[in-house]
Amino acid sequence: MNTNYYFSMLPGAEPEELMWLQELTKNYDEETRHRFISIYGQRRKDPQTVLICCLLGFVIVAGVHRFITGSIGLGILYFFTGGLCLVGTIIDTINYRKITWEFNKQEAMNAAALLGYKFN
Repeated sequence: MNTNYYFSMLPGAEPEELMWLQELTKNYDEETRHRFISIYGQRRKDPQTVLICCLLGFVIVAGVHRFITGSIGLGILYFFTGGLCLVGTIIDTINYRKITWEFNKQEAMNAAALLGYKFN
């Protein structure tokens, strides 16, 4: 089956992410690309999940979205300051796609490194 189809099946994947993943894996053979998709698919976060966790910061606990995207320091700061008095939470709600994309890009590079890809 075409692996580009698998990339498009990632929940909430933007065209920019799909093109970046195709470029990252263009030199992979079919088996390595399938392994990459498997590793990356388990690690990436859906932008909608990050948005929901960000919105929880208004009602329940601020900073949950920062914990799930690997920004532990900011998560702790948001937790103890109420999302920096909700200003940080509002900004993150607007920029949730960028936060998710940065996390997913790093996870794609980590998955590629696991498969032996060397970055310059």
